[in-house]
Amino acid sequence: MALYLAIARGAFRRYATYRAATLAGAFTNTVFGFILAYTFVALWQARPGLGGYDQSAAVTYIWVSQALLVTVAVWGGGFQDDVQDRFRSGDIAIDLYRPVDFQGWWLATDLGRAGYHLLARGTLPMLAGALVFRVRLPEHPLTWLYFLLSVLLAVVVSFGLRFLVSLTGFWLHDSEGVRSVMLVVSMFFSGMLLPLALFPGLLGEIAPVLPWAALIQVPTDVFLERSTGAALLGALGFQLFWGLGLVLLGRGVQLLATRKVVVQGG
Repeated sequence: MALYLAIARGAFRRYATYRAATLAGAFTNTVFGFILAYTFVALWQARPGLGGYDQSAAVTYIWVSQALLVTVAVWGGGFQDDVQDRFRSGDIAIDLYRPVDFQGWWLATDLGRAGYHLLARGTLPMLAGALVFRVRLPEHPLTWLYFLLSVLLAVVVSFGLRFLVSLTGFWLHDSEGVRSVMLVVSMFFSGMLLPLALFPGLLGEIAPVLPWAALIQVPTDVFLERSTGAALLGALGFQLFWGLGLVLLGRGVQLLATRKVVVQGG
């Protein structure tokens, strides 16, 4: 465990060195946050109570989702870029011979990355939104703890999805095409663009039970205290189910992939 904590701390420090990129990213998140927030204000003025959210909750939804966007890597990235580079160079073979679990190494790395982005790129947009809009903060202090737990589980679910995509590189030697498809699916089904409660018909019934809902929709509803009591336990259980399931599935695919490895590059 000490090893993985050291790996996570190292990843945190690594991302903390890119301060200019962090500020630029936080500024970008804030700009898009304002665009989406004003769009939601206009939409909720025309349709009050849409999806069970009032205008204040809807605006808060935007700022929380912007805070989580990079933290849970809805657009992919993070360790995926490193793994893809190692496939191209052939260094992936070295990784598999190291005396440390391949999946555990990258999970610890991703948790360190997520922790940094939550603090650096998550806090600034949220503060900017709170200065301009009527943002709804949790009424109960424990909600903050539940929210952080939900974010942690969201990162694990995101890692599980991205790890499976990265593993396709063992067969395809380049997972960029699969990553592009996953990016579109994640944006749509995570709740990043719209709360899933606004999805119509059958789509609105299917989307909330898919793993991508655990990335944005669930943590944001926890923050807004829409999930309380048994519903809160159900929401966290939903994330835990998908997190464990995807990690175990990734473990199985990894074992299958490494039975025979073709190395390109070095």
